[in-house]
Amino acid sequence: MPQKQKVVRFSVSLPPTLVKELDEFRRSMQYDSRSKAVHDAIRNFISEYRWMQKKDGEITGAVVMLYYADKPGLLNRIMQVQHKFEDVISSTMHVHLTRNKCLEIIAVKGHAEEVRSLAQELATKKGIKQLKFTAVAL
Repeated sequence: MPQKQKVVRFSVSLPPTLVKELDEFRRSMQYDSRSKAVHDAIRNFISEYRWMQKKDGEITGAVVMLYYADKPGLLNRIMQVQHKFEDVISSTMHVHLTRNKCLEIIAVKGHAEEVRSLAQELATKKGIKQLKFTAVAL
């Protein structure tokens, strides 16, 4: 049975309005304590930004992209980029939000630089409204 890690206690100063919001969301998400909610928030923060600094090695996550499907040639350009990076793309999911607006989720696993290049190439395409990469800790 793995040994439980020790914890380090430290204080954090926050404005009262932020503490109120934290408590509201903590309760609505059924967290037992502020500590657990803050723990998860910090873990997500570190996971999300670690990949940006990672020079090499493997990362896993998802590219989430919102775009306009009626932008001439955009779907073809998106598909070309995805084929170029097929070695890091595990899966894609396409969701129709409105008649001309789509959400695409691309599961990725591979070398950090390749994943970064994939996200960059997609983000710069005209018609891509928003793109976000979320890394997960392994």
